[in-house]
Amino acid sequence: MDGRDAFLKGLSQGAVLLDLSSRSVSDWVRALVEASPGLGSSAKLRSRAHKRVLQRESEASTAIGRGLAVPHALVPDLDQPVVALARLATPVNLGAPDGRPVHFVVLLLSPEKSSEMHLELLVAAARLFSDDDVVADLTFAQSPKEALTSVEGFFDVDAEPPPTRTDTGRFAADGLLPSGRFAGGLLGDLRRRRPHYLSDFLDGLHPKALAATLFLYFACIAPTVAFGGLMHQLTQGSIGVTEMIVSTAIGGVVYALSCGQPLTIIGGTGPLLVFTGVIYELCVSFNLPFLPFFSWVGFWTSGFCLAIALFDGSVFIRFCTRFTDEIFALLISAIFVSEALREMWRVFENPEVTPYTALVALVLAIGTFYLATSLKDFRRSVYLRPQIREFLADFGSIIAISVMIGVAVLFHRSDLPVLYVPDQLGTSSGRPWLVQLGALPVAAMIGASIPALLGTVLMYLDQNITTRLVNQADNKLRKGAAYHQDFVVISLLIAFNSFFGLPWLVAATVRSLNHLRALATYEVSVSRGQVHEHIVHVRETRLTGLGIHMLIGASVFVLPWLKGQGIEVPMSVLFGLFLFMGISSLSGNQFWERLKLWAKEPASYPQTHYVRRVPGRHVHSYTAVQLACLGVLWLVKVSTWALFFPLVIAVMVPIRLLLSRYYPPEVLDMLDSEEDPEEEMLREAGA
Repeated sequence: MDGRDAFLKGLSQGAVLLDLSSRSVSDWVRALVEASPGLGSSAKLRSRAHKRVLQRESEASTAIGRGLAVPHALVPDLDQPVVALARLATPVNLGAPDGRPVHFVVLLLSPEKSSEMHLELLVAAARLFSDDDVVADLTFAQSPKEALTSVEGFFDVDAEPPPTRTDTGRFAADGLLPSGRFAGGLLGDLRRRRPHYLSDFLDGLHPKALAATLFLYFACIAPTVAFGGLMHQLTQGSIGVTEMIVSTAIGGVVYALSCGQPLTIIGGTGPLLVFTGVIYELCVSFNLPFLPFFSWVGFWTSGFCLAIALFDGSVFIRFCTRFTDEIFALLISAIFVSEALREMWRVFENPEVTPYTALVALVLAIGTFYLATSLKDFRRSVYLRPQIREFLADFGSIIAISVMIGVAVLFHRSDLPVLYVPDQLGTSSGRPWLVQLGALPVAAMIGASIPALLGTVLMYLDQNITTRLVNQADNKLRKGAAYHQDFVVISLLIAFNSFFGLPWLVAATVRSLNHLRALATYEVSVSRGQVHEHIVHVRETRLTGLGIHMLIGASVFVLPWLKGQGIEVPMSVLFGLFLFMGISSLSGNQFWERLKLWAKEPASYPQTHYVRRVPGRHVHSYTAVQLACLGVLWLVKVSTWALFFPLVIAVMVPIRLLLSRYYPPEVLDMLDSEEDPEEEMLREAGA
């Protein structure tokens, strides 16, 4: 009998206790010993087992890391191994090597002459808790039977030869290898995600999902209104706030119900805003009606995107690596931060706003940012109970927004710029909802395919890079990716919106990453003097995306009613939320972390894997290349060459390939790996 079989058989003789409230090793061991039927009715044997385990514990702590302690002992007169499992109600710090507090206890008792089997049991316990899925299952198990089923499922799979960890295997799992047949990738996505469709809704029945819905409602309505206002300026009123709200509400609901990866949030984005402005300038230059030309560009773009999805074109996103992902993510975060700062500065420049009102607006923005950030980090605090800390962290953004709206009401500042909501559901310019497609010459209809090619590149990269960031291995998602399915939905939404002159939607990086993090459960650890947050579980649900966009649609009716009650949402509060989202989305971006090294002395560098294993000159030169690419992207975005912005993003891929000529392979593996090597090494060590 090997360690796997012995572990399962021993657990059948032991106990599974959930949310054990004791806080000492002695109490844990006593509770597990008393509850284990495999020790029989002999009080003497139970007492001896308890004493032997505590004697072993006095020699050294058995907290081995990853939230696990394994008190164990060889016990005389014991006939067969006993394995017992406990989940603690409150994690306790026992000095584990990785600094994580103990959340799970596995008690191992073996006959005195079975030292070899005892070692195999220890290895089996370590392997069990090296699997993130098992840890997540045990963390949220509602009954001992559910916990036992998870353990048995792990060892059943573990009995099979483990697959080799290769890029090909990972790409195949995500549907990023060519299927060789028409719509093969799409059908594969549908097969992969279909079994989870019901659970996509049931998993959202949790307070964390409610907090994420309310937070992301404000996080989505703010850029919707802001980008709608900017688009109104760029298109001289042809497309405005009303169209952006209607597009976001309808498209978001459709996407939440029909997409493959529901954690991705779609909406208007900075690059799309720039591209729409460029189309308007083209129409002015060639004396063409804007909305019909915009619609035909949309139809062509939709057709190109649909063809890409049906012919497995999304598989090429695998050639984008962390190098490109991090540059793009930092660009979008920079857009959010810069827009927040720019809008706050405009309040001070506005001659119609008094200095006192401008100061109040600044206080509201900074207050929102400070409160949201402080409450988000409160889960690391030592104050209050863990459940209260988790609640405050989950609802921190909502609390910050509510408090600052209350402050604005108390100040009675009616002259503060507030969130705009249309009085009636009509187009910004008063035009009919349906665009007059025939108002465009046939030659212009065909010519619209040229900017559509660039639009297709933009939609492809914006959608798929954001989805890649959401699906990163570090995020511990379990239900699988669906790049082709998501792109089909986006392409159909482009066509639908084009009929009505509505702005296009695509995966929004900052909103998607904040959505994911709002639904994540974190574990905090201290390693080599550095505090690390690890995602251990994410509630993958469609309910949040559905609720967010239904609330955005309801805003057209609810916010005017609140206005009648004297309650309005100051834009400065939302800009503070913009700032919070932009900065918080930088978490986990290694490009940003390496940039910060430039302002630190080498002795204070965090001991990350790339700092310890890559020469400093390579770390800084690699970061400089990324910064140069980011600078070029920004310059193109704000220049008259903005139409070619999508192509500049695509050029990042060959630039990364060229770096292999100048950096050793092991250096690029450390700096550009798909998965954090620290996490990968931990799993390999556990195996």
